[in-house]
Amino acid sequence: MPDSLGWRAKFAVLAPSTNTSVQPEYDDMRPRGVTNHFARISIPDTRVTDDDSFMVMLNNIRRATEETLDEAMSMAPDAVIMGMSAETFWDGSEGADRMQKRLEDKTGKPVFMGSHACDAAIEALGGAKRISIITPYMPVGDAQVRRFFEDSGYEVVRIKGLQCPSPMMIAHESQQTLKRAAQEVDGPEVDAIVQCGTNLAFGRVAAMAEFWLEKPVIAINTATYWYALRQSGIDDKIDGYGSLLLEH
Repeated sequence: MPDSLGWRAKFAVLAPSTNTSVQPEYDDMRPRGVTNHFARISIPDTRVTDDDSFMVMLNNIRRATEETLDEAMSMAPDAVIMGMSAETFWDGSEGADRMQKRLEDKTGKPVFMGSHACDAAIEALGGAKRISIITPYMPVGDAQVRRFFEDSGYEVVRIKGLQCPSPMMIAHESQQTLKRAAQEVDGPEVDAIVQCGTNLAFGRVAAMAEFWLEKPVIAINTATYWYALRQSGIDDKIDGYGSLLLEH
């Protein structure tokens, strides 16, 4: 017998313990019969002021991910969603592929990551080749995001790193800040805008920006959850998070 609530799919979602955006956004996008089961990657809310302190934060996540994944698998999920993004872009497209393979070999389940999901979302929304990017990262993180997209065949026109002061504080960036960031990286030469960093609550902002800018604006949480649903054979259309979930 299937799970009584998650009779269509049970997703294990791994997210840093400091992340307060990915869970509510995923739950807003959740169709009937699909359940999200969050496992927290335990990290401290370290201060982030430069590339070195950014790497301290990232290494904290790396050290705790495997143990959290083991705990998440105890509820026998149908698939795993990585609700954290910086690591999924690291070392370009080859690094992303290696990470996915390592996690799938470990779990025996499909693993969906933000890097691959954003690539698939761009293709679904018309296959833009010139993109701009918004992140909460320091320059070392922005460089890895740029590398992934350039490896994947995109021209990165602009990248805006908000340089948030701690992993928890990423979620404190206002809708107005995110709106201004989208305006800053936009331009007539930009075909699409992509946002990375799962603790930025950008899903509904992206939907509004897509309407006003008249081009794809892709939030990583929307893209990753859309990708997990579609790859799991779930085609429900979800309103409020832009054309990706509503039309594709």
